Amino acid sequence: MDLTPRLGAPQTGVIITGGASGLGRASAEALAAVGRPVALWDIHADNVVRVAEEIRARHGVATIGLTVDVTDPTRYAAAIDQSRDVMGTIGGFVHSAGVVDTGSLEGITPEGWDRGINIHLRPVALLAQALLPDLKKNPGSAIVAFASINATLGNALNPIYSAGKGGVLSLVRSLADRLGSEGIRINSLSPGQILTPMLQPSVDHLPAGTFERRILLGRVGDPAEVGRVVRFLLSDEASYITASEIVVDGGNISSQRS
Repeated sequence: MDLTPRLGAPQTGVIITGGASGLGRASAEALAAVGRPVALWDIHADNVVRVAEEIRARHGVATIGLTVDVTDPTRYAAAIDQSRDVMGTIGGFVHSAGVVDTGSLEGITPEGWDRGINIHLRPVALLAQALLPDLKKNPGSAIVAFASINATLGNALNPIYSAGKGGVLSLVRSLADRLGSEGIRINSLSPGQILTPMLQPSVDHLPAGTFERRILLGRVGDPAEVGRVVRFLLSDEASYITASEIVVDGGNISSQRS
């Protein structure tokens, strides 16, 4: 039995959408810390280049920051080629890009619906398809798609977000059935209340303790706590985990507190 730590293996490169901030950046930092090259894709051009440079300087790994709108599949091929040129290989993919609607049922529009689904759900399938040749070529390849505890909990404020994240759970199970024969793993990760730029406005606006009282650990999470789980799922440490949802919420879903 070989129990040598494998958190940094394989050493293949990883593409991370939404990589310039929040959970995408935390994932990139965690991966780079164990020597894995990272390609950050983000819609915010200046920010993604700056963050990639910071990660390269801090961890000494190959990095690239690319301006990519994940709702535009015509951009994928060129960005994949650029990512591969810098990293050398592509053996991992993390879909973290996201937005949150807050208009409830009354705020749904056809345009908003399409945008939400095309950010949260569609890229998981289309990028898995586009990256398949690279992932097949590199042993130990894996995918992590961000879902959310809102895929399970009911929240009137964000129906589009919730629908997209619920779709991620089902899509991951379907893709796992297809990719398993290629030796490629895919899992979903459902964060709870994590203190990212996306959550910060709500924390600032709501009374102190609003989120914490429903969390068994009594605090919101730190992005690094999610990044470490992404790193684990993409590593050989998780070599027998696929088609799974990993919940990282400090005990929010299971809580009956009010």
